[in-house]
Amino acid sequence: MTLTDLFATRSSRMKASEIRELLKLLDQPDIISFAGGIPDPSLFPHEAFRRAYADVLGGAGANAALQYQVSEGYLPLRRWLAAHMTDLGVPCDEGNIFITSGSQQGLDYLGKLMLSPADTALVTWPTYLGALQAFNAYEPTYARLQPNGGNTTPAEYAEAAAAAGGRVKFAYLVPDFANPTGETLTLGQREGVLDLAAELDCAVIEDAAYQALRYDGEPVPPIIALDCARSGHLDAARTIYCGSFSKILAPGLRMGWICAPRRIVEKLVLMKQAADLHSPSINQMAILHVAETSYAAQVETVRRVYGERRNAILAALEAAMPAGVEWSRPEGGMFIWVTLPDGIDTTALLARAVAEERVAFVPGSAFFADGSGRNTLRLSFTLADERAVTEGIPRLGRLIRDELARR
Repeated sequence: MTLTDLFATRSSRMKASEIRELLKLLDQPDIISFAGGIPDPSLFPHEAFRRAYADVLGGAGANAALQYQVSEGYLPLRRWLAAHMTDLGVPCDEGNIFITSGSQQGLDYLGKLMLSPADTALVTWPTYLGALQAFNAYEPTYARLQPNGGNTTPAEYAEAAAAAGGRVKFAYLVPDFANPTGETLTLGQREGVLDLAAELDCAVIEDAAYQALRYDGEPVPPIIALDCARSGHLDAARTIYCGSFSKILAPGLRMGWICAPRRIVEKLVLMKQAADLHSPSINQMAILHVAETSYAAQVETVRRVYGERRNAILAALEAAMPAGVEWSRPEGGMFIWVTLPDGIDTTALLARAVAEERVAFVPGSAFFADGSGRNTLRLSFTLADERAVTEGIPRLGRLIRDELARR
């Protein structure tokens, strides 16, 4: 007997993140990486955080910053977030806000809360890899969510879920500038998701990590705002909103939040108590300080810089890619989704890209619950400096052109 013989069955569904492994390439200075979906650290509000931590530790709140915190989260921060959500069209108060250690922890908690083995989660094809990793441990079945319209009826979803041994528990999606595709759902598509969830009597998990990163076009109301308008108030809604400070302020503090009906928040608090008691007090207090003083200005800064980088990468793709290659043109976010002709395996192509051209990207199959999409890849443009534009994309185009010539 070895210790591995004692592992729970769910451990077999825990797999390494291809993205986290690819981040190791960033330590190689000659690699031009479009792989990691990470913010540009040069844009972090360093001075604002220096002042925040100095004020927190130098003032009357120093003891509270170093002490245990309530599991729901720091009350002034929850009140700030309640006002923020109200501005987004979701009237609520601090009782609807739950602080997480990054929005990734929120996804894990929601999977734990809702999924029994063999239950069904509806996810887009492709979807955020981190969500699949979070949900996998709870042994669900995945079914394809098609917000743009498909042939699957609510009855067919329910019948397939019952045949698998459970029921449909939630629809998970990233409606704004999705990871990995960069796509944004229209108002009609968001309403359609709510219609489907109502017929299935399931929850909707709205992952809003990129919601603030809009560079073009008109904002679309969050799904949770539409749900509140339908149901009358948040506590009667079925949507659970996962937000994050990582893409705007700083990911290293691991600070996110969930906005949801109180009955959901109450259960999440119990899970937090059992897992890690609470998110770090000092980080919550520092995030509040920076949010109150710098959030709006920081949003404008990252929008301007990332919007320019997106434009540069899109222009470079237009100039460098051979015929038959297609890509998304996102209105915001951090990602461009590239589709190559059928028959090209981007996992194998990545090995060539790193060895021959010193360029990295994320193979698309990692984002599909069934491992399909092998001719797709994801490019992140948030770190796209001049070298990435003038050398990286042309190298990738040259490699793809050569791969097509070999067929």
